[in-house]
Amino acid sequence: MKKGQILEGYIERVDFPNKGFAVVEDEEKKVIVKNTVPEQKVRFAVNKIRKGQAEGRLLEILEHSPEECQPACPHFGVCGGCTYQNLPYEKQVEMKEAQIHAMMDAAVDGDYIWEGVKESPVREAYRNKMEFSFGDEYKDGPLALGMHKRGSFHDIVNVTECKIVDEDFRRIIKAVLEFATDTGLPYYHRMRHTGFFRHLLVRKAVRTGEILIDLVTTSEAQLDEARLVEKLTGLSYDGKLAGILHTTNNSLADVVKDEGTKILYGQDYFYEELLGLKFKITPFSFFQTNSLGAEVLYETARSYIGETKDKVIFDLYSGTGTIAQILAPVAKKVVGVEIVEEAVEAAKENAALNGLDNCTFWAGDVLKVIDDLGEVPDLIVLDPPRDGVHPKALEKIIDFGVERMVYIACKPTSLARDLELLQGRGYQVERIGCVDLFPSTYHIETVVLLSKGKVDSKKIRVEFSLEDMDMSEFQDGATYPQIKEYVLEHTGLKVSNLYISQIKRKCGIEVGKNYNLPKSEDSRQPQCPPEKEKAIREAFKYFGMI
Repeated sequence: MKKGQILEGYIERVDFPNKGFAVVEDEEKKVIVKNTVPEQKVRFAVNKIRKGQAEGRLLEILEHSPEECQPACPHFGVCGGCTYQNLPYEKQVEMKEAQIHAMMDAAVDGDYIWEGVKESPVREAYRNKMEFSFGDEYKDGPLALGMHKRGSFHDIVNVTECKIVDEDFRRIIKAVLEFATDTGLPYYHRMRHTGFFRHLLVRKAVRTGEILIDLVTTSEAQLDEARLVEKLTGLSYDGKLAGILHTTNNSLADVVKDEGTKILYGQDYFYEELLGLKFKITPFSFFQTNSLGAEVLYETARSYIGETKDKVIFDLYSGTGTIAQILAPVAKKVVGVEIVEEAVEAAKENAALNGLDNCTFWAGDVLKVIDDLGEVPDLIVLDPPRDGVHPKALEKIIDFGVERMVYIACKPTSLARDLELLQGRGYQVERIGCVDLFPSTYHIETVVLLSKGKVDSKKIRVEFSLEDMDMSEFQDGATYPQIKEYVLEHTGLKVSNLYISQIKRKCGIEVGKNYNLPKSEDSRQPQCPPEKEKAIREAFKYFGMI
């Protein structure tokens, strides 16, 4: 198999996030082909070979899966926004559940309760926020406003019929594209760093119907503000227009960044309602993009937290304080920490709006702020960004030693990584469930309940020396993943890196310095069960390590 080679294959399975594994005739190894679904026959070009694993770029679907359906959106396949509109919703959920369940099984030591996937209450027009980009559909083509073309950093697809937003979004994007085209001003070119039009940010509340529109440009030209306002106020909306804004952004990064926002019409905020509470939302503050799905998510998290009476709760990565305020009525006190200052100010206003006086919110990085909170929590809720919790921040969080912790993750791979450290420091996974906030895409929210592991009082600590033993016959042997794979294949047991390192030490095999060691002498760690120790030792023998 060579780079650039055109091959055909059958998609055997799809792993998270959207990695299809193609079986190719006369080839031993499977090829990863993204944006495919099981049972498709596809043609692809090999575009990457790394560490023996080949990846291919999808060229054509030769045979469709019997599970496929006709996508509702005419932009599907060209636009990079959605992945699974060609599958019935029930099949999307079924595939996501299988992917996340397998990932969690591999990440969790011991038994836990798997609660499956809770479906989104709405499957189309569910998004309350969209960031559209200006560009062209092809090089030197006409002005476009929409989403990035699948697999492209430059080309933009006009998405005037997008199905994950409602008709008001579609009216706005058409009107703004007409306005921008009529001005004759260019879009901001990401490589040359010149041009004017950059992004269009649209937010709409599901419950109140209020709409906020923000046009993002550089300062390279003058915006005809009066004409833009006339264009947008002249539209007929199903909802209610709350405000029209103009944000300036001259940064080189291709992101929506606020370097100054001017109100052209109305106000720079709107209100949304969740679970009987009211929330003020500003243009750049974090709020779940599926309002009705967020209610399911937060109800799930609340049920995981359990008894909160007379408890102090830390809501870390709190955004606009949604979770904090949902918990506040049944808690002694809730302390929220969020790095975005605008979101913290909104959280404070929201708490006052809802008559909650037992919430406090801190602006800053969790890693830096957590030492200054002046509180000792009884429970902790984590809802970090996609990259998960910084390892040093997670260490500080663990040091609080709370009995229960709820982790809400929008990226399960980051969650799986953080669970290894949490379990290594004595936490046990009790329950895991998912909520599908993002129909038609591969994204999903995962909620985990962790509790502090109980220590068996009958266990004793034994110290012994290996100084007089001849260790010359021992060798590093297999990697941790190889040992895990061998144990699973031969015994059906899943073992963690922590357990492997514990048995390595027992056998006198060198372990990386401080690898999986507790931070303090009296830290409590789960000990490898006898049946898993036996299986690991058998693996060591197989790989010639003992």
